[in-house]
Amino acid sequence: MNLAFLLGGVFVSVALAAQLASTLTVFLRFRRRDYCTGSNAPPVSIVRPVCGVENFIEETLRSTFLLDYRCYEIVFCAAEKNDPVIPVVQKLIAAYPDIEAKVLIGAATVSSNPKLNNLIKGWYGSRHEWTIMADSNVFMPRDYIQRMLSAWRDDTGLVCSPPVGSRPQNLWAELECAFLNTYQARWQCFADSVGLAFAQGKSMLWRRDLLESAGGIEALARDIAEDAAATKIVHRLGLRVRLVSSPFSQPLGHRTASEVWDRQLRWARLRRKTFPFFFFPELLVGAFPPLIIASIAAAAAGWSVIDIAATLMLVCYGVEACLAYRAGWHFFLAVGRYLHPA
Repeated sequence: MNLAFLLGGVFVSVALAAQLASTLTVFLRFRRRDYCTGSNAPPVSIVRPVCGVENFIEETLRSTFLLDYRCYEIVFCAAEKNDPVIPVVQKLIAAYPDIEAKVLIGAATVSSNPKLNNLIKGWYGSRHEWTIMADSNVFMPRDYIQRMLSAWRDDTGLVCSPPVGSRPQNLWAELECAFLNTYQARWQCFADSVGLAFAQGKSMLWRRDLLESAGGIEALARDIAEDAAATKIVHRLGLRVRLVSSPFSQPLGHRTASEVWDRQLRWARLRRKTFPFFFFPELLVGAFPPLIIASIAAAAAGWSVIDIAATLMLVCYGVEACLAYRAGWHFFLAVGRYLHPA
C-alpha cells in the first residue's frame, strides 16, 4: 500500500508539473506577436474549401475579403455545384470586386479524404508561390497573412495555427471551447515552443516549391489526414513545422452533444492512427487522471477526498483561466446562464 501510495503521489506530482509547465510556457509566448512583414511582402494565394452552410459561415468567409494585405487572391473550392454555400460565396465575390477571388467546383479522387479531394483543384488553380490552405470556419483577423508569414524561419517547412473556439451559444459549445482552447491549443503551442510542433489543417501556409519537391499536393494523400501527412513531409525535408504565436479563432455557435463527441472521437482516432507514439501519452494528460489517483490516495490515507479534489481542480483550472485571460481566449465560467436561462 505504501508503494502504491508513493507511485500515486509521483504520478499526481508529475501531472501537476506538466500542467503548470505547459501553461507557463504558453503564457510567456504571448509576450511576442508575429507581425507585419513590410512593404516587400510577397503575393499570397488563400485556398478555402467550402462544404455546406456552417454556423457563422458568411462572417468567416467575409473575413477573407477584409484582410489588410497588399496583394492576395482567394480561391474557394466546392465539391458539388449544388452546394448551398456556393450562393454565399458568389454574393461575397460580387460584394468585393476589388479583391481577386473565384470559386472552383469539382473534386478529385486521389484519397479517401474529401477535404483534400476538394482542395486539389484550388492548389492548381492558384497562382502564387506562398499559399495558405484555410478551413471555411476559420475567422481571419485583418493581419492574418502577416502573422502567418512572420512565423516563417529559414528552417521552416510549414506554418500552422490551431483553432481557438469562440462565441459558443450553448453548454455543449462551451465544452468544445474547453477542448479546443486551454487543452488542445495549449498543448499544441507548448509543443511548438519546445520544437515539437505538428501540423493542424485549419490554417496551413506552404511555400509551393517545398510541397512540390515532396510530390505535390497529392503527397498529402499518403496519410488518412492531410495535416498528419504534412507533418511527416516537412520532417522528411529536414524542416520544422511552426505555429503562429497567437492562434486564430473559430466561432462555434450552437453545438449538440453528439457533434462534440463525434468530432473529438474522430480527431482522437486520427491521432492514434497517424502518430501512435504521441497519442498514448494523451491518456495521462489533463486534470481527470490525477484527480482520480489523488482521490483514491486521499481515501486510502483517510484524508478528505473533497478537499484534495477541490484543491487539485482549483490549481489545474485556475492556471488555465489565467492563460485564457492572458491569451484573450474564451474560458467558461457562467454555467448558470445555460442551466437557468433568463
